[in-house]
Amino acid sequence: MFILYAIVIGLVAGRLLGGRLENLAGLSFRWVGVAIAGLVAQVVVFSPPASAGLDVIGPVLYVASTAAVLAFVLANLQIRGMPVVALGAALNLVAILANGGTMPASRAALETAGLVTSGGYTNSQVLASPVLAPLGDVFALPAVVPLANVFSIGDVVIALGVLVVVTAAMRRPLSPVRAMAPPPDEGTGTSV
Repeated sequence: MFILYAIVIGLVAGRLLGGRLENLAGLSFRWVGVAIAGLVAQVVVFSPPASAGLDVIGPVLYVASTAAVLAFVLANLQIRGMPVVALGAALNLVAILANGGTMPASRAALETAGLVTSGGYTNSQVLASPVLAPLGDVFALPAVVPLANVFSIGDVVIALGVLVVVTAAMRRPLSPVRAMAPPPDEGTGTSV
């Protein structure tokens, strides 16, 4: 959810810097289906009905879905900002792998965000002895903020990359064909 804020900030920044919203339509991503599959898998894995029975397979599904999203990002490194997104995604995947398929979370961050454990498998958990704890979900948007959640340094890096992707895409110059098109006839009559 933290990344949604980056998209909104990117849209505002792009507009303030003279960018055009319609330029976003020119973004061309590869492996979109892989990203969608990874994200849908995470939604299913972390939904309360499904998560209750996924204590054993949940970590495997989480790692696989996170790796799928990272593969999508790596397939699109040519887009300005995506290398930054890749760095953040890699930091998150390293933390998740180092902790057996769970993102370690700070108890204080979870409490700040107003999150309680539901008893099922969840992506962010307080672990007794987390490996690479500083890469875990140690930051939080307070519970009073819409979409409050915990987030990691990897999420911050991803958000910065997304902000660059959106802002840079909005500021892209018009394609040569569109830029060179004659202005529309304004009804001034025929030329002499």
